[in-house]
Amino acid sequence: MPKTIVFLGPSLDLVSAAKILSAEYRPPAKRGDILTAVADGAGIIGLIDGVFHQDSAVAHREILTAVKKGVTVIGASSMGALRAAEMDTLGMTGIGKIYQMYKDGRLISDDEVALVFDPVSGYALSEPLINIRCTLKKAEAAGLITPADHTALLAAACSVFYPQRTYPKIVAIAGDIIDAETKDRFLEFAADTPADQKREDAIAALEYIRDLEKKGA
Repeated sequence: MPKTIVFLGPSLDLVSAAKILSAEYRPPAKRGDILTAVADGAGIIGLIDGVFHQDSAVAHREILTAVKKGVTVIGASSMGALRAAEMDTLGMTGIGKIYQMYKDGRLISDDEVALVFDPVSGYALSEPLINIRCTLKKAEAAGLITPADHTALLAAACSVFYPQRTYPKIVAIAGDIIDAETKDRFLEFAADTPADQKREDAIAALEYIRDLEKKGA
C-alpha cells in the first residue's frame, strides 16, 4: 500500500507534525532521498526541509522522476517551497506563503529560508531571513519600530551570512542608527512573539496532505 513520507526538520517539531498527519517522517532531504522514498513505496512525498550547503541538495531531476512515476510531491516552507516554485509547472504542488513569494519573484535566493540546526534535536540555531522579514513587519505594525528602524534592521539581517543570523546579532550590526530603547523593545518582542512563516507553511502542507489522504489521493 502506498505510504506518505515527509521530509521534516527545523520548520516544525515532530510532536506537532504527528498531531496533524500520521506519516513516516524523515530528516531534511539531501540528494537522492526523494528517489529512495519512491523506491520505498511512497505515494505522497512531502518535501518541507532539505539540506542546502551541508550536503548536496535535492535535485530537480529526482523530483521529476517521482512525479512521472505517479507520486504526488508537495513542497512548502523551506527547500520544499523553493523546489515547488521551480517545478510546479512540471507536476509538483506548492503550498504556503513562502512558496507563493518565490513563485511571484518576491523571494529569489535560497538564502531566504536557509538556517543551521542541531542535527540531533533539529533545533534551529539561526534565524531564516524570511522569518526575520515577517517579524519586522509584525513589529512595525504593532508600533514597536518605525519604518526607518525596519529598513535598518532588514539591511543588517541581509548583510549577515545565514548561519550567523540571530536577532541579537542583527540588532548589534544595526548599530547606533537605532536607539537603545528601541533595540531592547524589539529584542524582547522577537524573543516572545516572533513571526514563524516557515512553521505556518509546514503546518499548511501537512493539513493539505491530510486532506488529500481523506479524499483517497
